[in-house]
Amino acid sequence: MTVNVIGVDAYALGWVGVELRDGHFGRALLASTLYEIVAGSSGAAVIGVDIPLGMLPDRWRAADTLAADQLGPRRSSVFRVPPRAVWQEPDFATANRRCRELTGSGLSRQSWAMRPKLLEANAIWERHPKLLFEAHPEVSFRQMAGEPLAYAKKTWTGQACRRELLARHGIVLPDNLGPAGQAPPDDILDAAAVAWSAHRMATGSAMSHPSPPEEANGARIAIWY
Repeated sequence: MTVNVIGVDAYALGWVGVELRDGHFGRALLASTLYEIVAGSSGAAVIGVDIPLGMLPDRWRAADTLAADQLGPRRSSVFRVPPRAVWQEPDFATANRRCRELTGSGLSRQSWAMRPKLLEANAIWERHPKLLFEAHPEVSFRQMAGEPLAYAKKTWTGQACRRELLARHGIVLPDNLGPAGQAPPDDILDAAAVAWSAHRMATGSAMSHPSPPEEANGARIAIWY
């Protein structure tokens, strides 16, 4: 029986996905909403998403600190995820103040910029907790390479390195991706890395930061790779 999985990455205009069939490239997807990808994913065992899934009530998540500690020069790619109440505020100033009240430190504008897609993904995850899981592409690439990557994902060398790592692990991305080829190259590579982790998730070989995951309201919160 074929194991189909999807890895999804958020980008400026929506979401880009890479589907793997038995660990190999199947197709690339482009959608304006995550729901479109989920709705069209019949047959997918799991869907990995490069967006935080699950927030704690009163503190930062352990997953983000542990993942960042593993990434060396790429640690800045991991944003700390503040408590749930922070994301329920209507604007950055109010959210930043709430974050300081709860955690003692402020919220970055980069983290706040994720809010629309974070809320979209979490709404779907809460309805389909066994279908969606959280992954982080730099953590996935680090696991593939056995060490942190030296070059950033937006550099020529960094993208060549990531594409070669994917190919070494059986994921050969074609030059022609159809409409999905309109997405930025680094986002496509990120989606493919998340799909690699999704295949590990589906086949029972994935690991997580932290291990075991934190729990809140019955949900397991972790970055899987």
